Amino acid sequence: MIVVSAASGALGRLVVAELLAAVPAGQVVAAVRDPGRAADLAAQGVQVRRGDYDDAASLGDAFDGADRLLLISSPELDTARRTAQHLAAIEAADAAGVERIVYTSFLGADRAGDGMNAAHHATERALVASGPGHTVLRHPFYSDAFVNAGLRSAVDSGRLVSATGGRGLNTASRADLAAAAAAVLTDDGHAGRSYDLTGPLWTYPQLAEELARATGRPVAHQAGDVPGPMGFLMGLARAGALERQTDDLHHLLGRPPTSLRQAVAAALAG
Repeated sequence: MIVVSAASGALGRLVVAELLAAVPAGQVVAAVRDPGRAADLAAQGVQVRRGDYDDAASLGDAFDGADRLLLISSPELDTARRTAQHLAAIEAADAAGVERIVYTSFLGADRAGDGMNAAHHATERALVASGPGHTVLRHPFYSDAFVNAGLRSAVDSGRLVSATGGRGLNTASRADLAAAAAAVLTDDGHAGRSYDLTGPLWTYPQLAEELARATGRPVAHQAGDVPGPMGFLMGLARAGALERQTDDLHHLLGRPPTSLRQAVAAALAG
């Protein structure tokens, strides 16, 4: 039996859908904070159990009988609380007899000293020391945060503004990362492995070209300030922090990850 934690979230739902294409629904459990938000999963034959990262008892019940657990990292931003949530889940999985935990970490979490990755680093260390076997999937930023229906405004204005300095981004689609997780969960060959997952490197000037190609309308890239969280992410790109590349995602998928052209087409069709 495979348990997917945080299964009512965007990534969790995609993983469940991938699993349902590979194994009988009765072998899949969706652990969610609020079972009322997962009625659609229950309707597909998936077992829905309450599993709240802040309620250790609920995690024990949610993981009972599981052979494998996908521990999707908590969205909590506070490092101490996030770490405590993950450690509680690992302890509950160990007590429930889970044989292998697959954890969605983040690129660079294998190295100490990165404040943004502190909770992931602590969780990875705890997994190594825990009873169950483990597999670590280190994610990049989601392509979906950058390439989405909001790009229609750039098409309408004919301008795509970025603060990346033309540097590359190694993002991957949430759908590809979900497919990789499902592949790991349904295969015995990944125990004790850690994967650094990256998609094809792309730049904002290339994105402007793909928008123009897809729509037949001129879209020019322009350097400029971008406020808020997106500006922060672009700052990381400008510093070259998002250009690391590996073949791990391609290997797990058994195919090339979604290309920028494919991502643009999907975003504009949505």
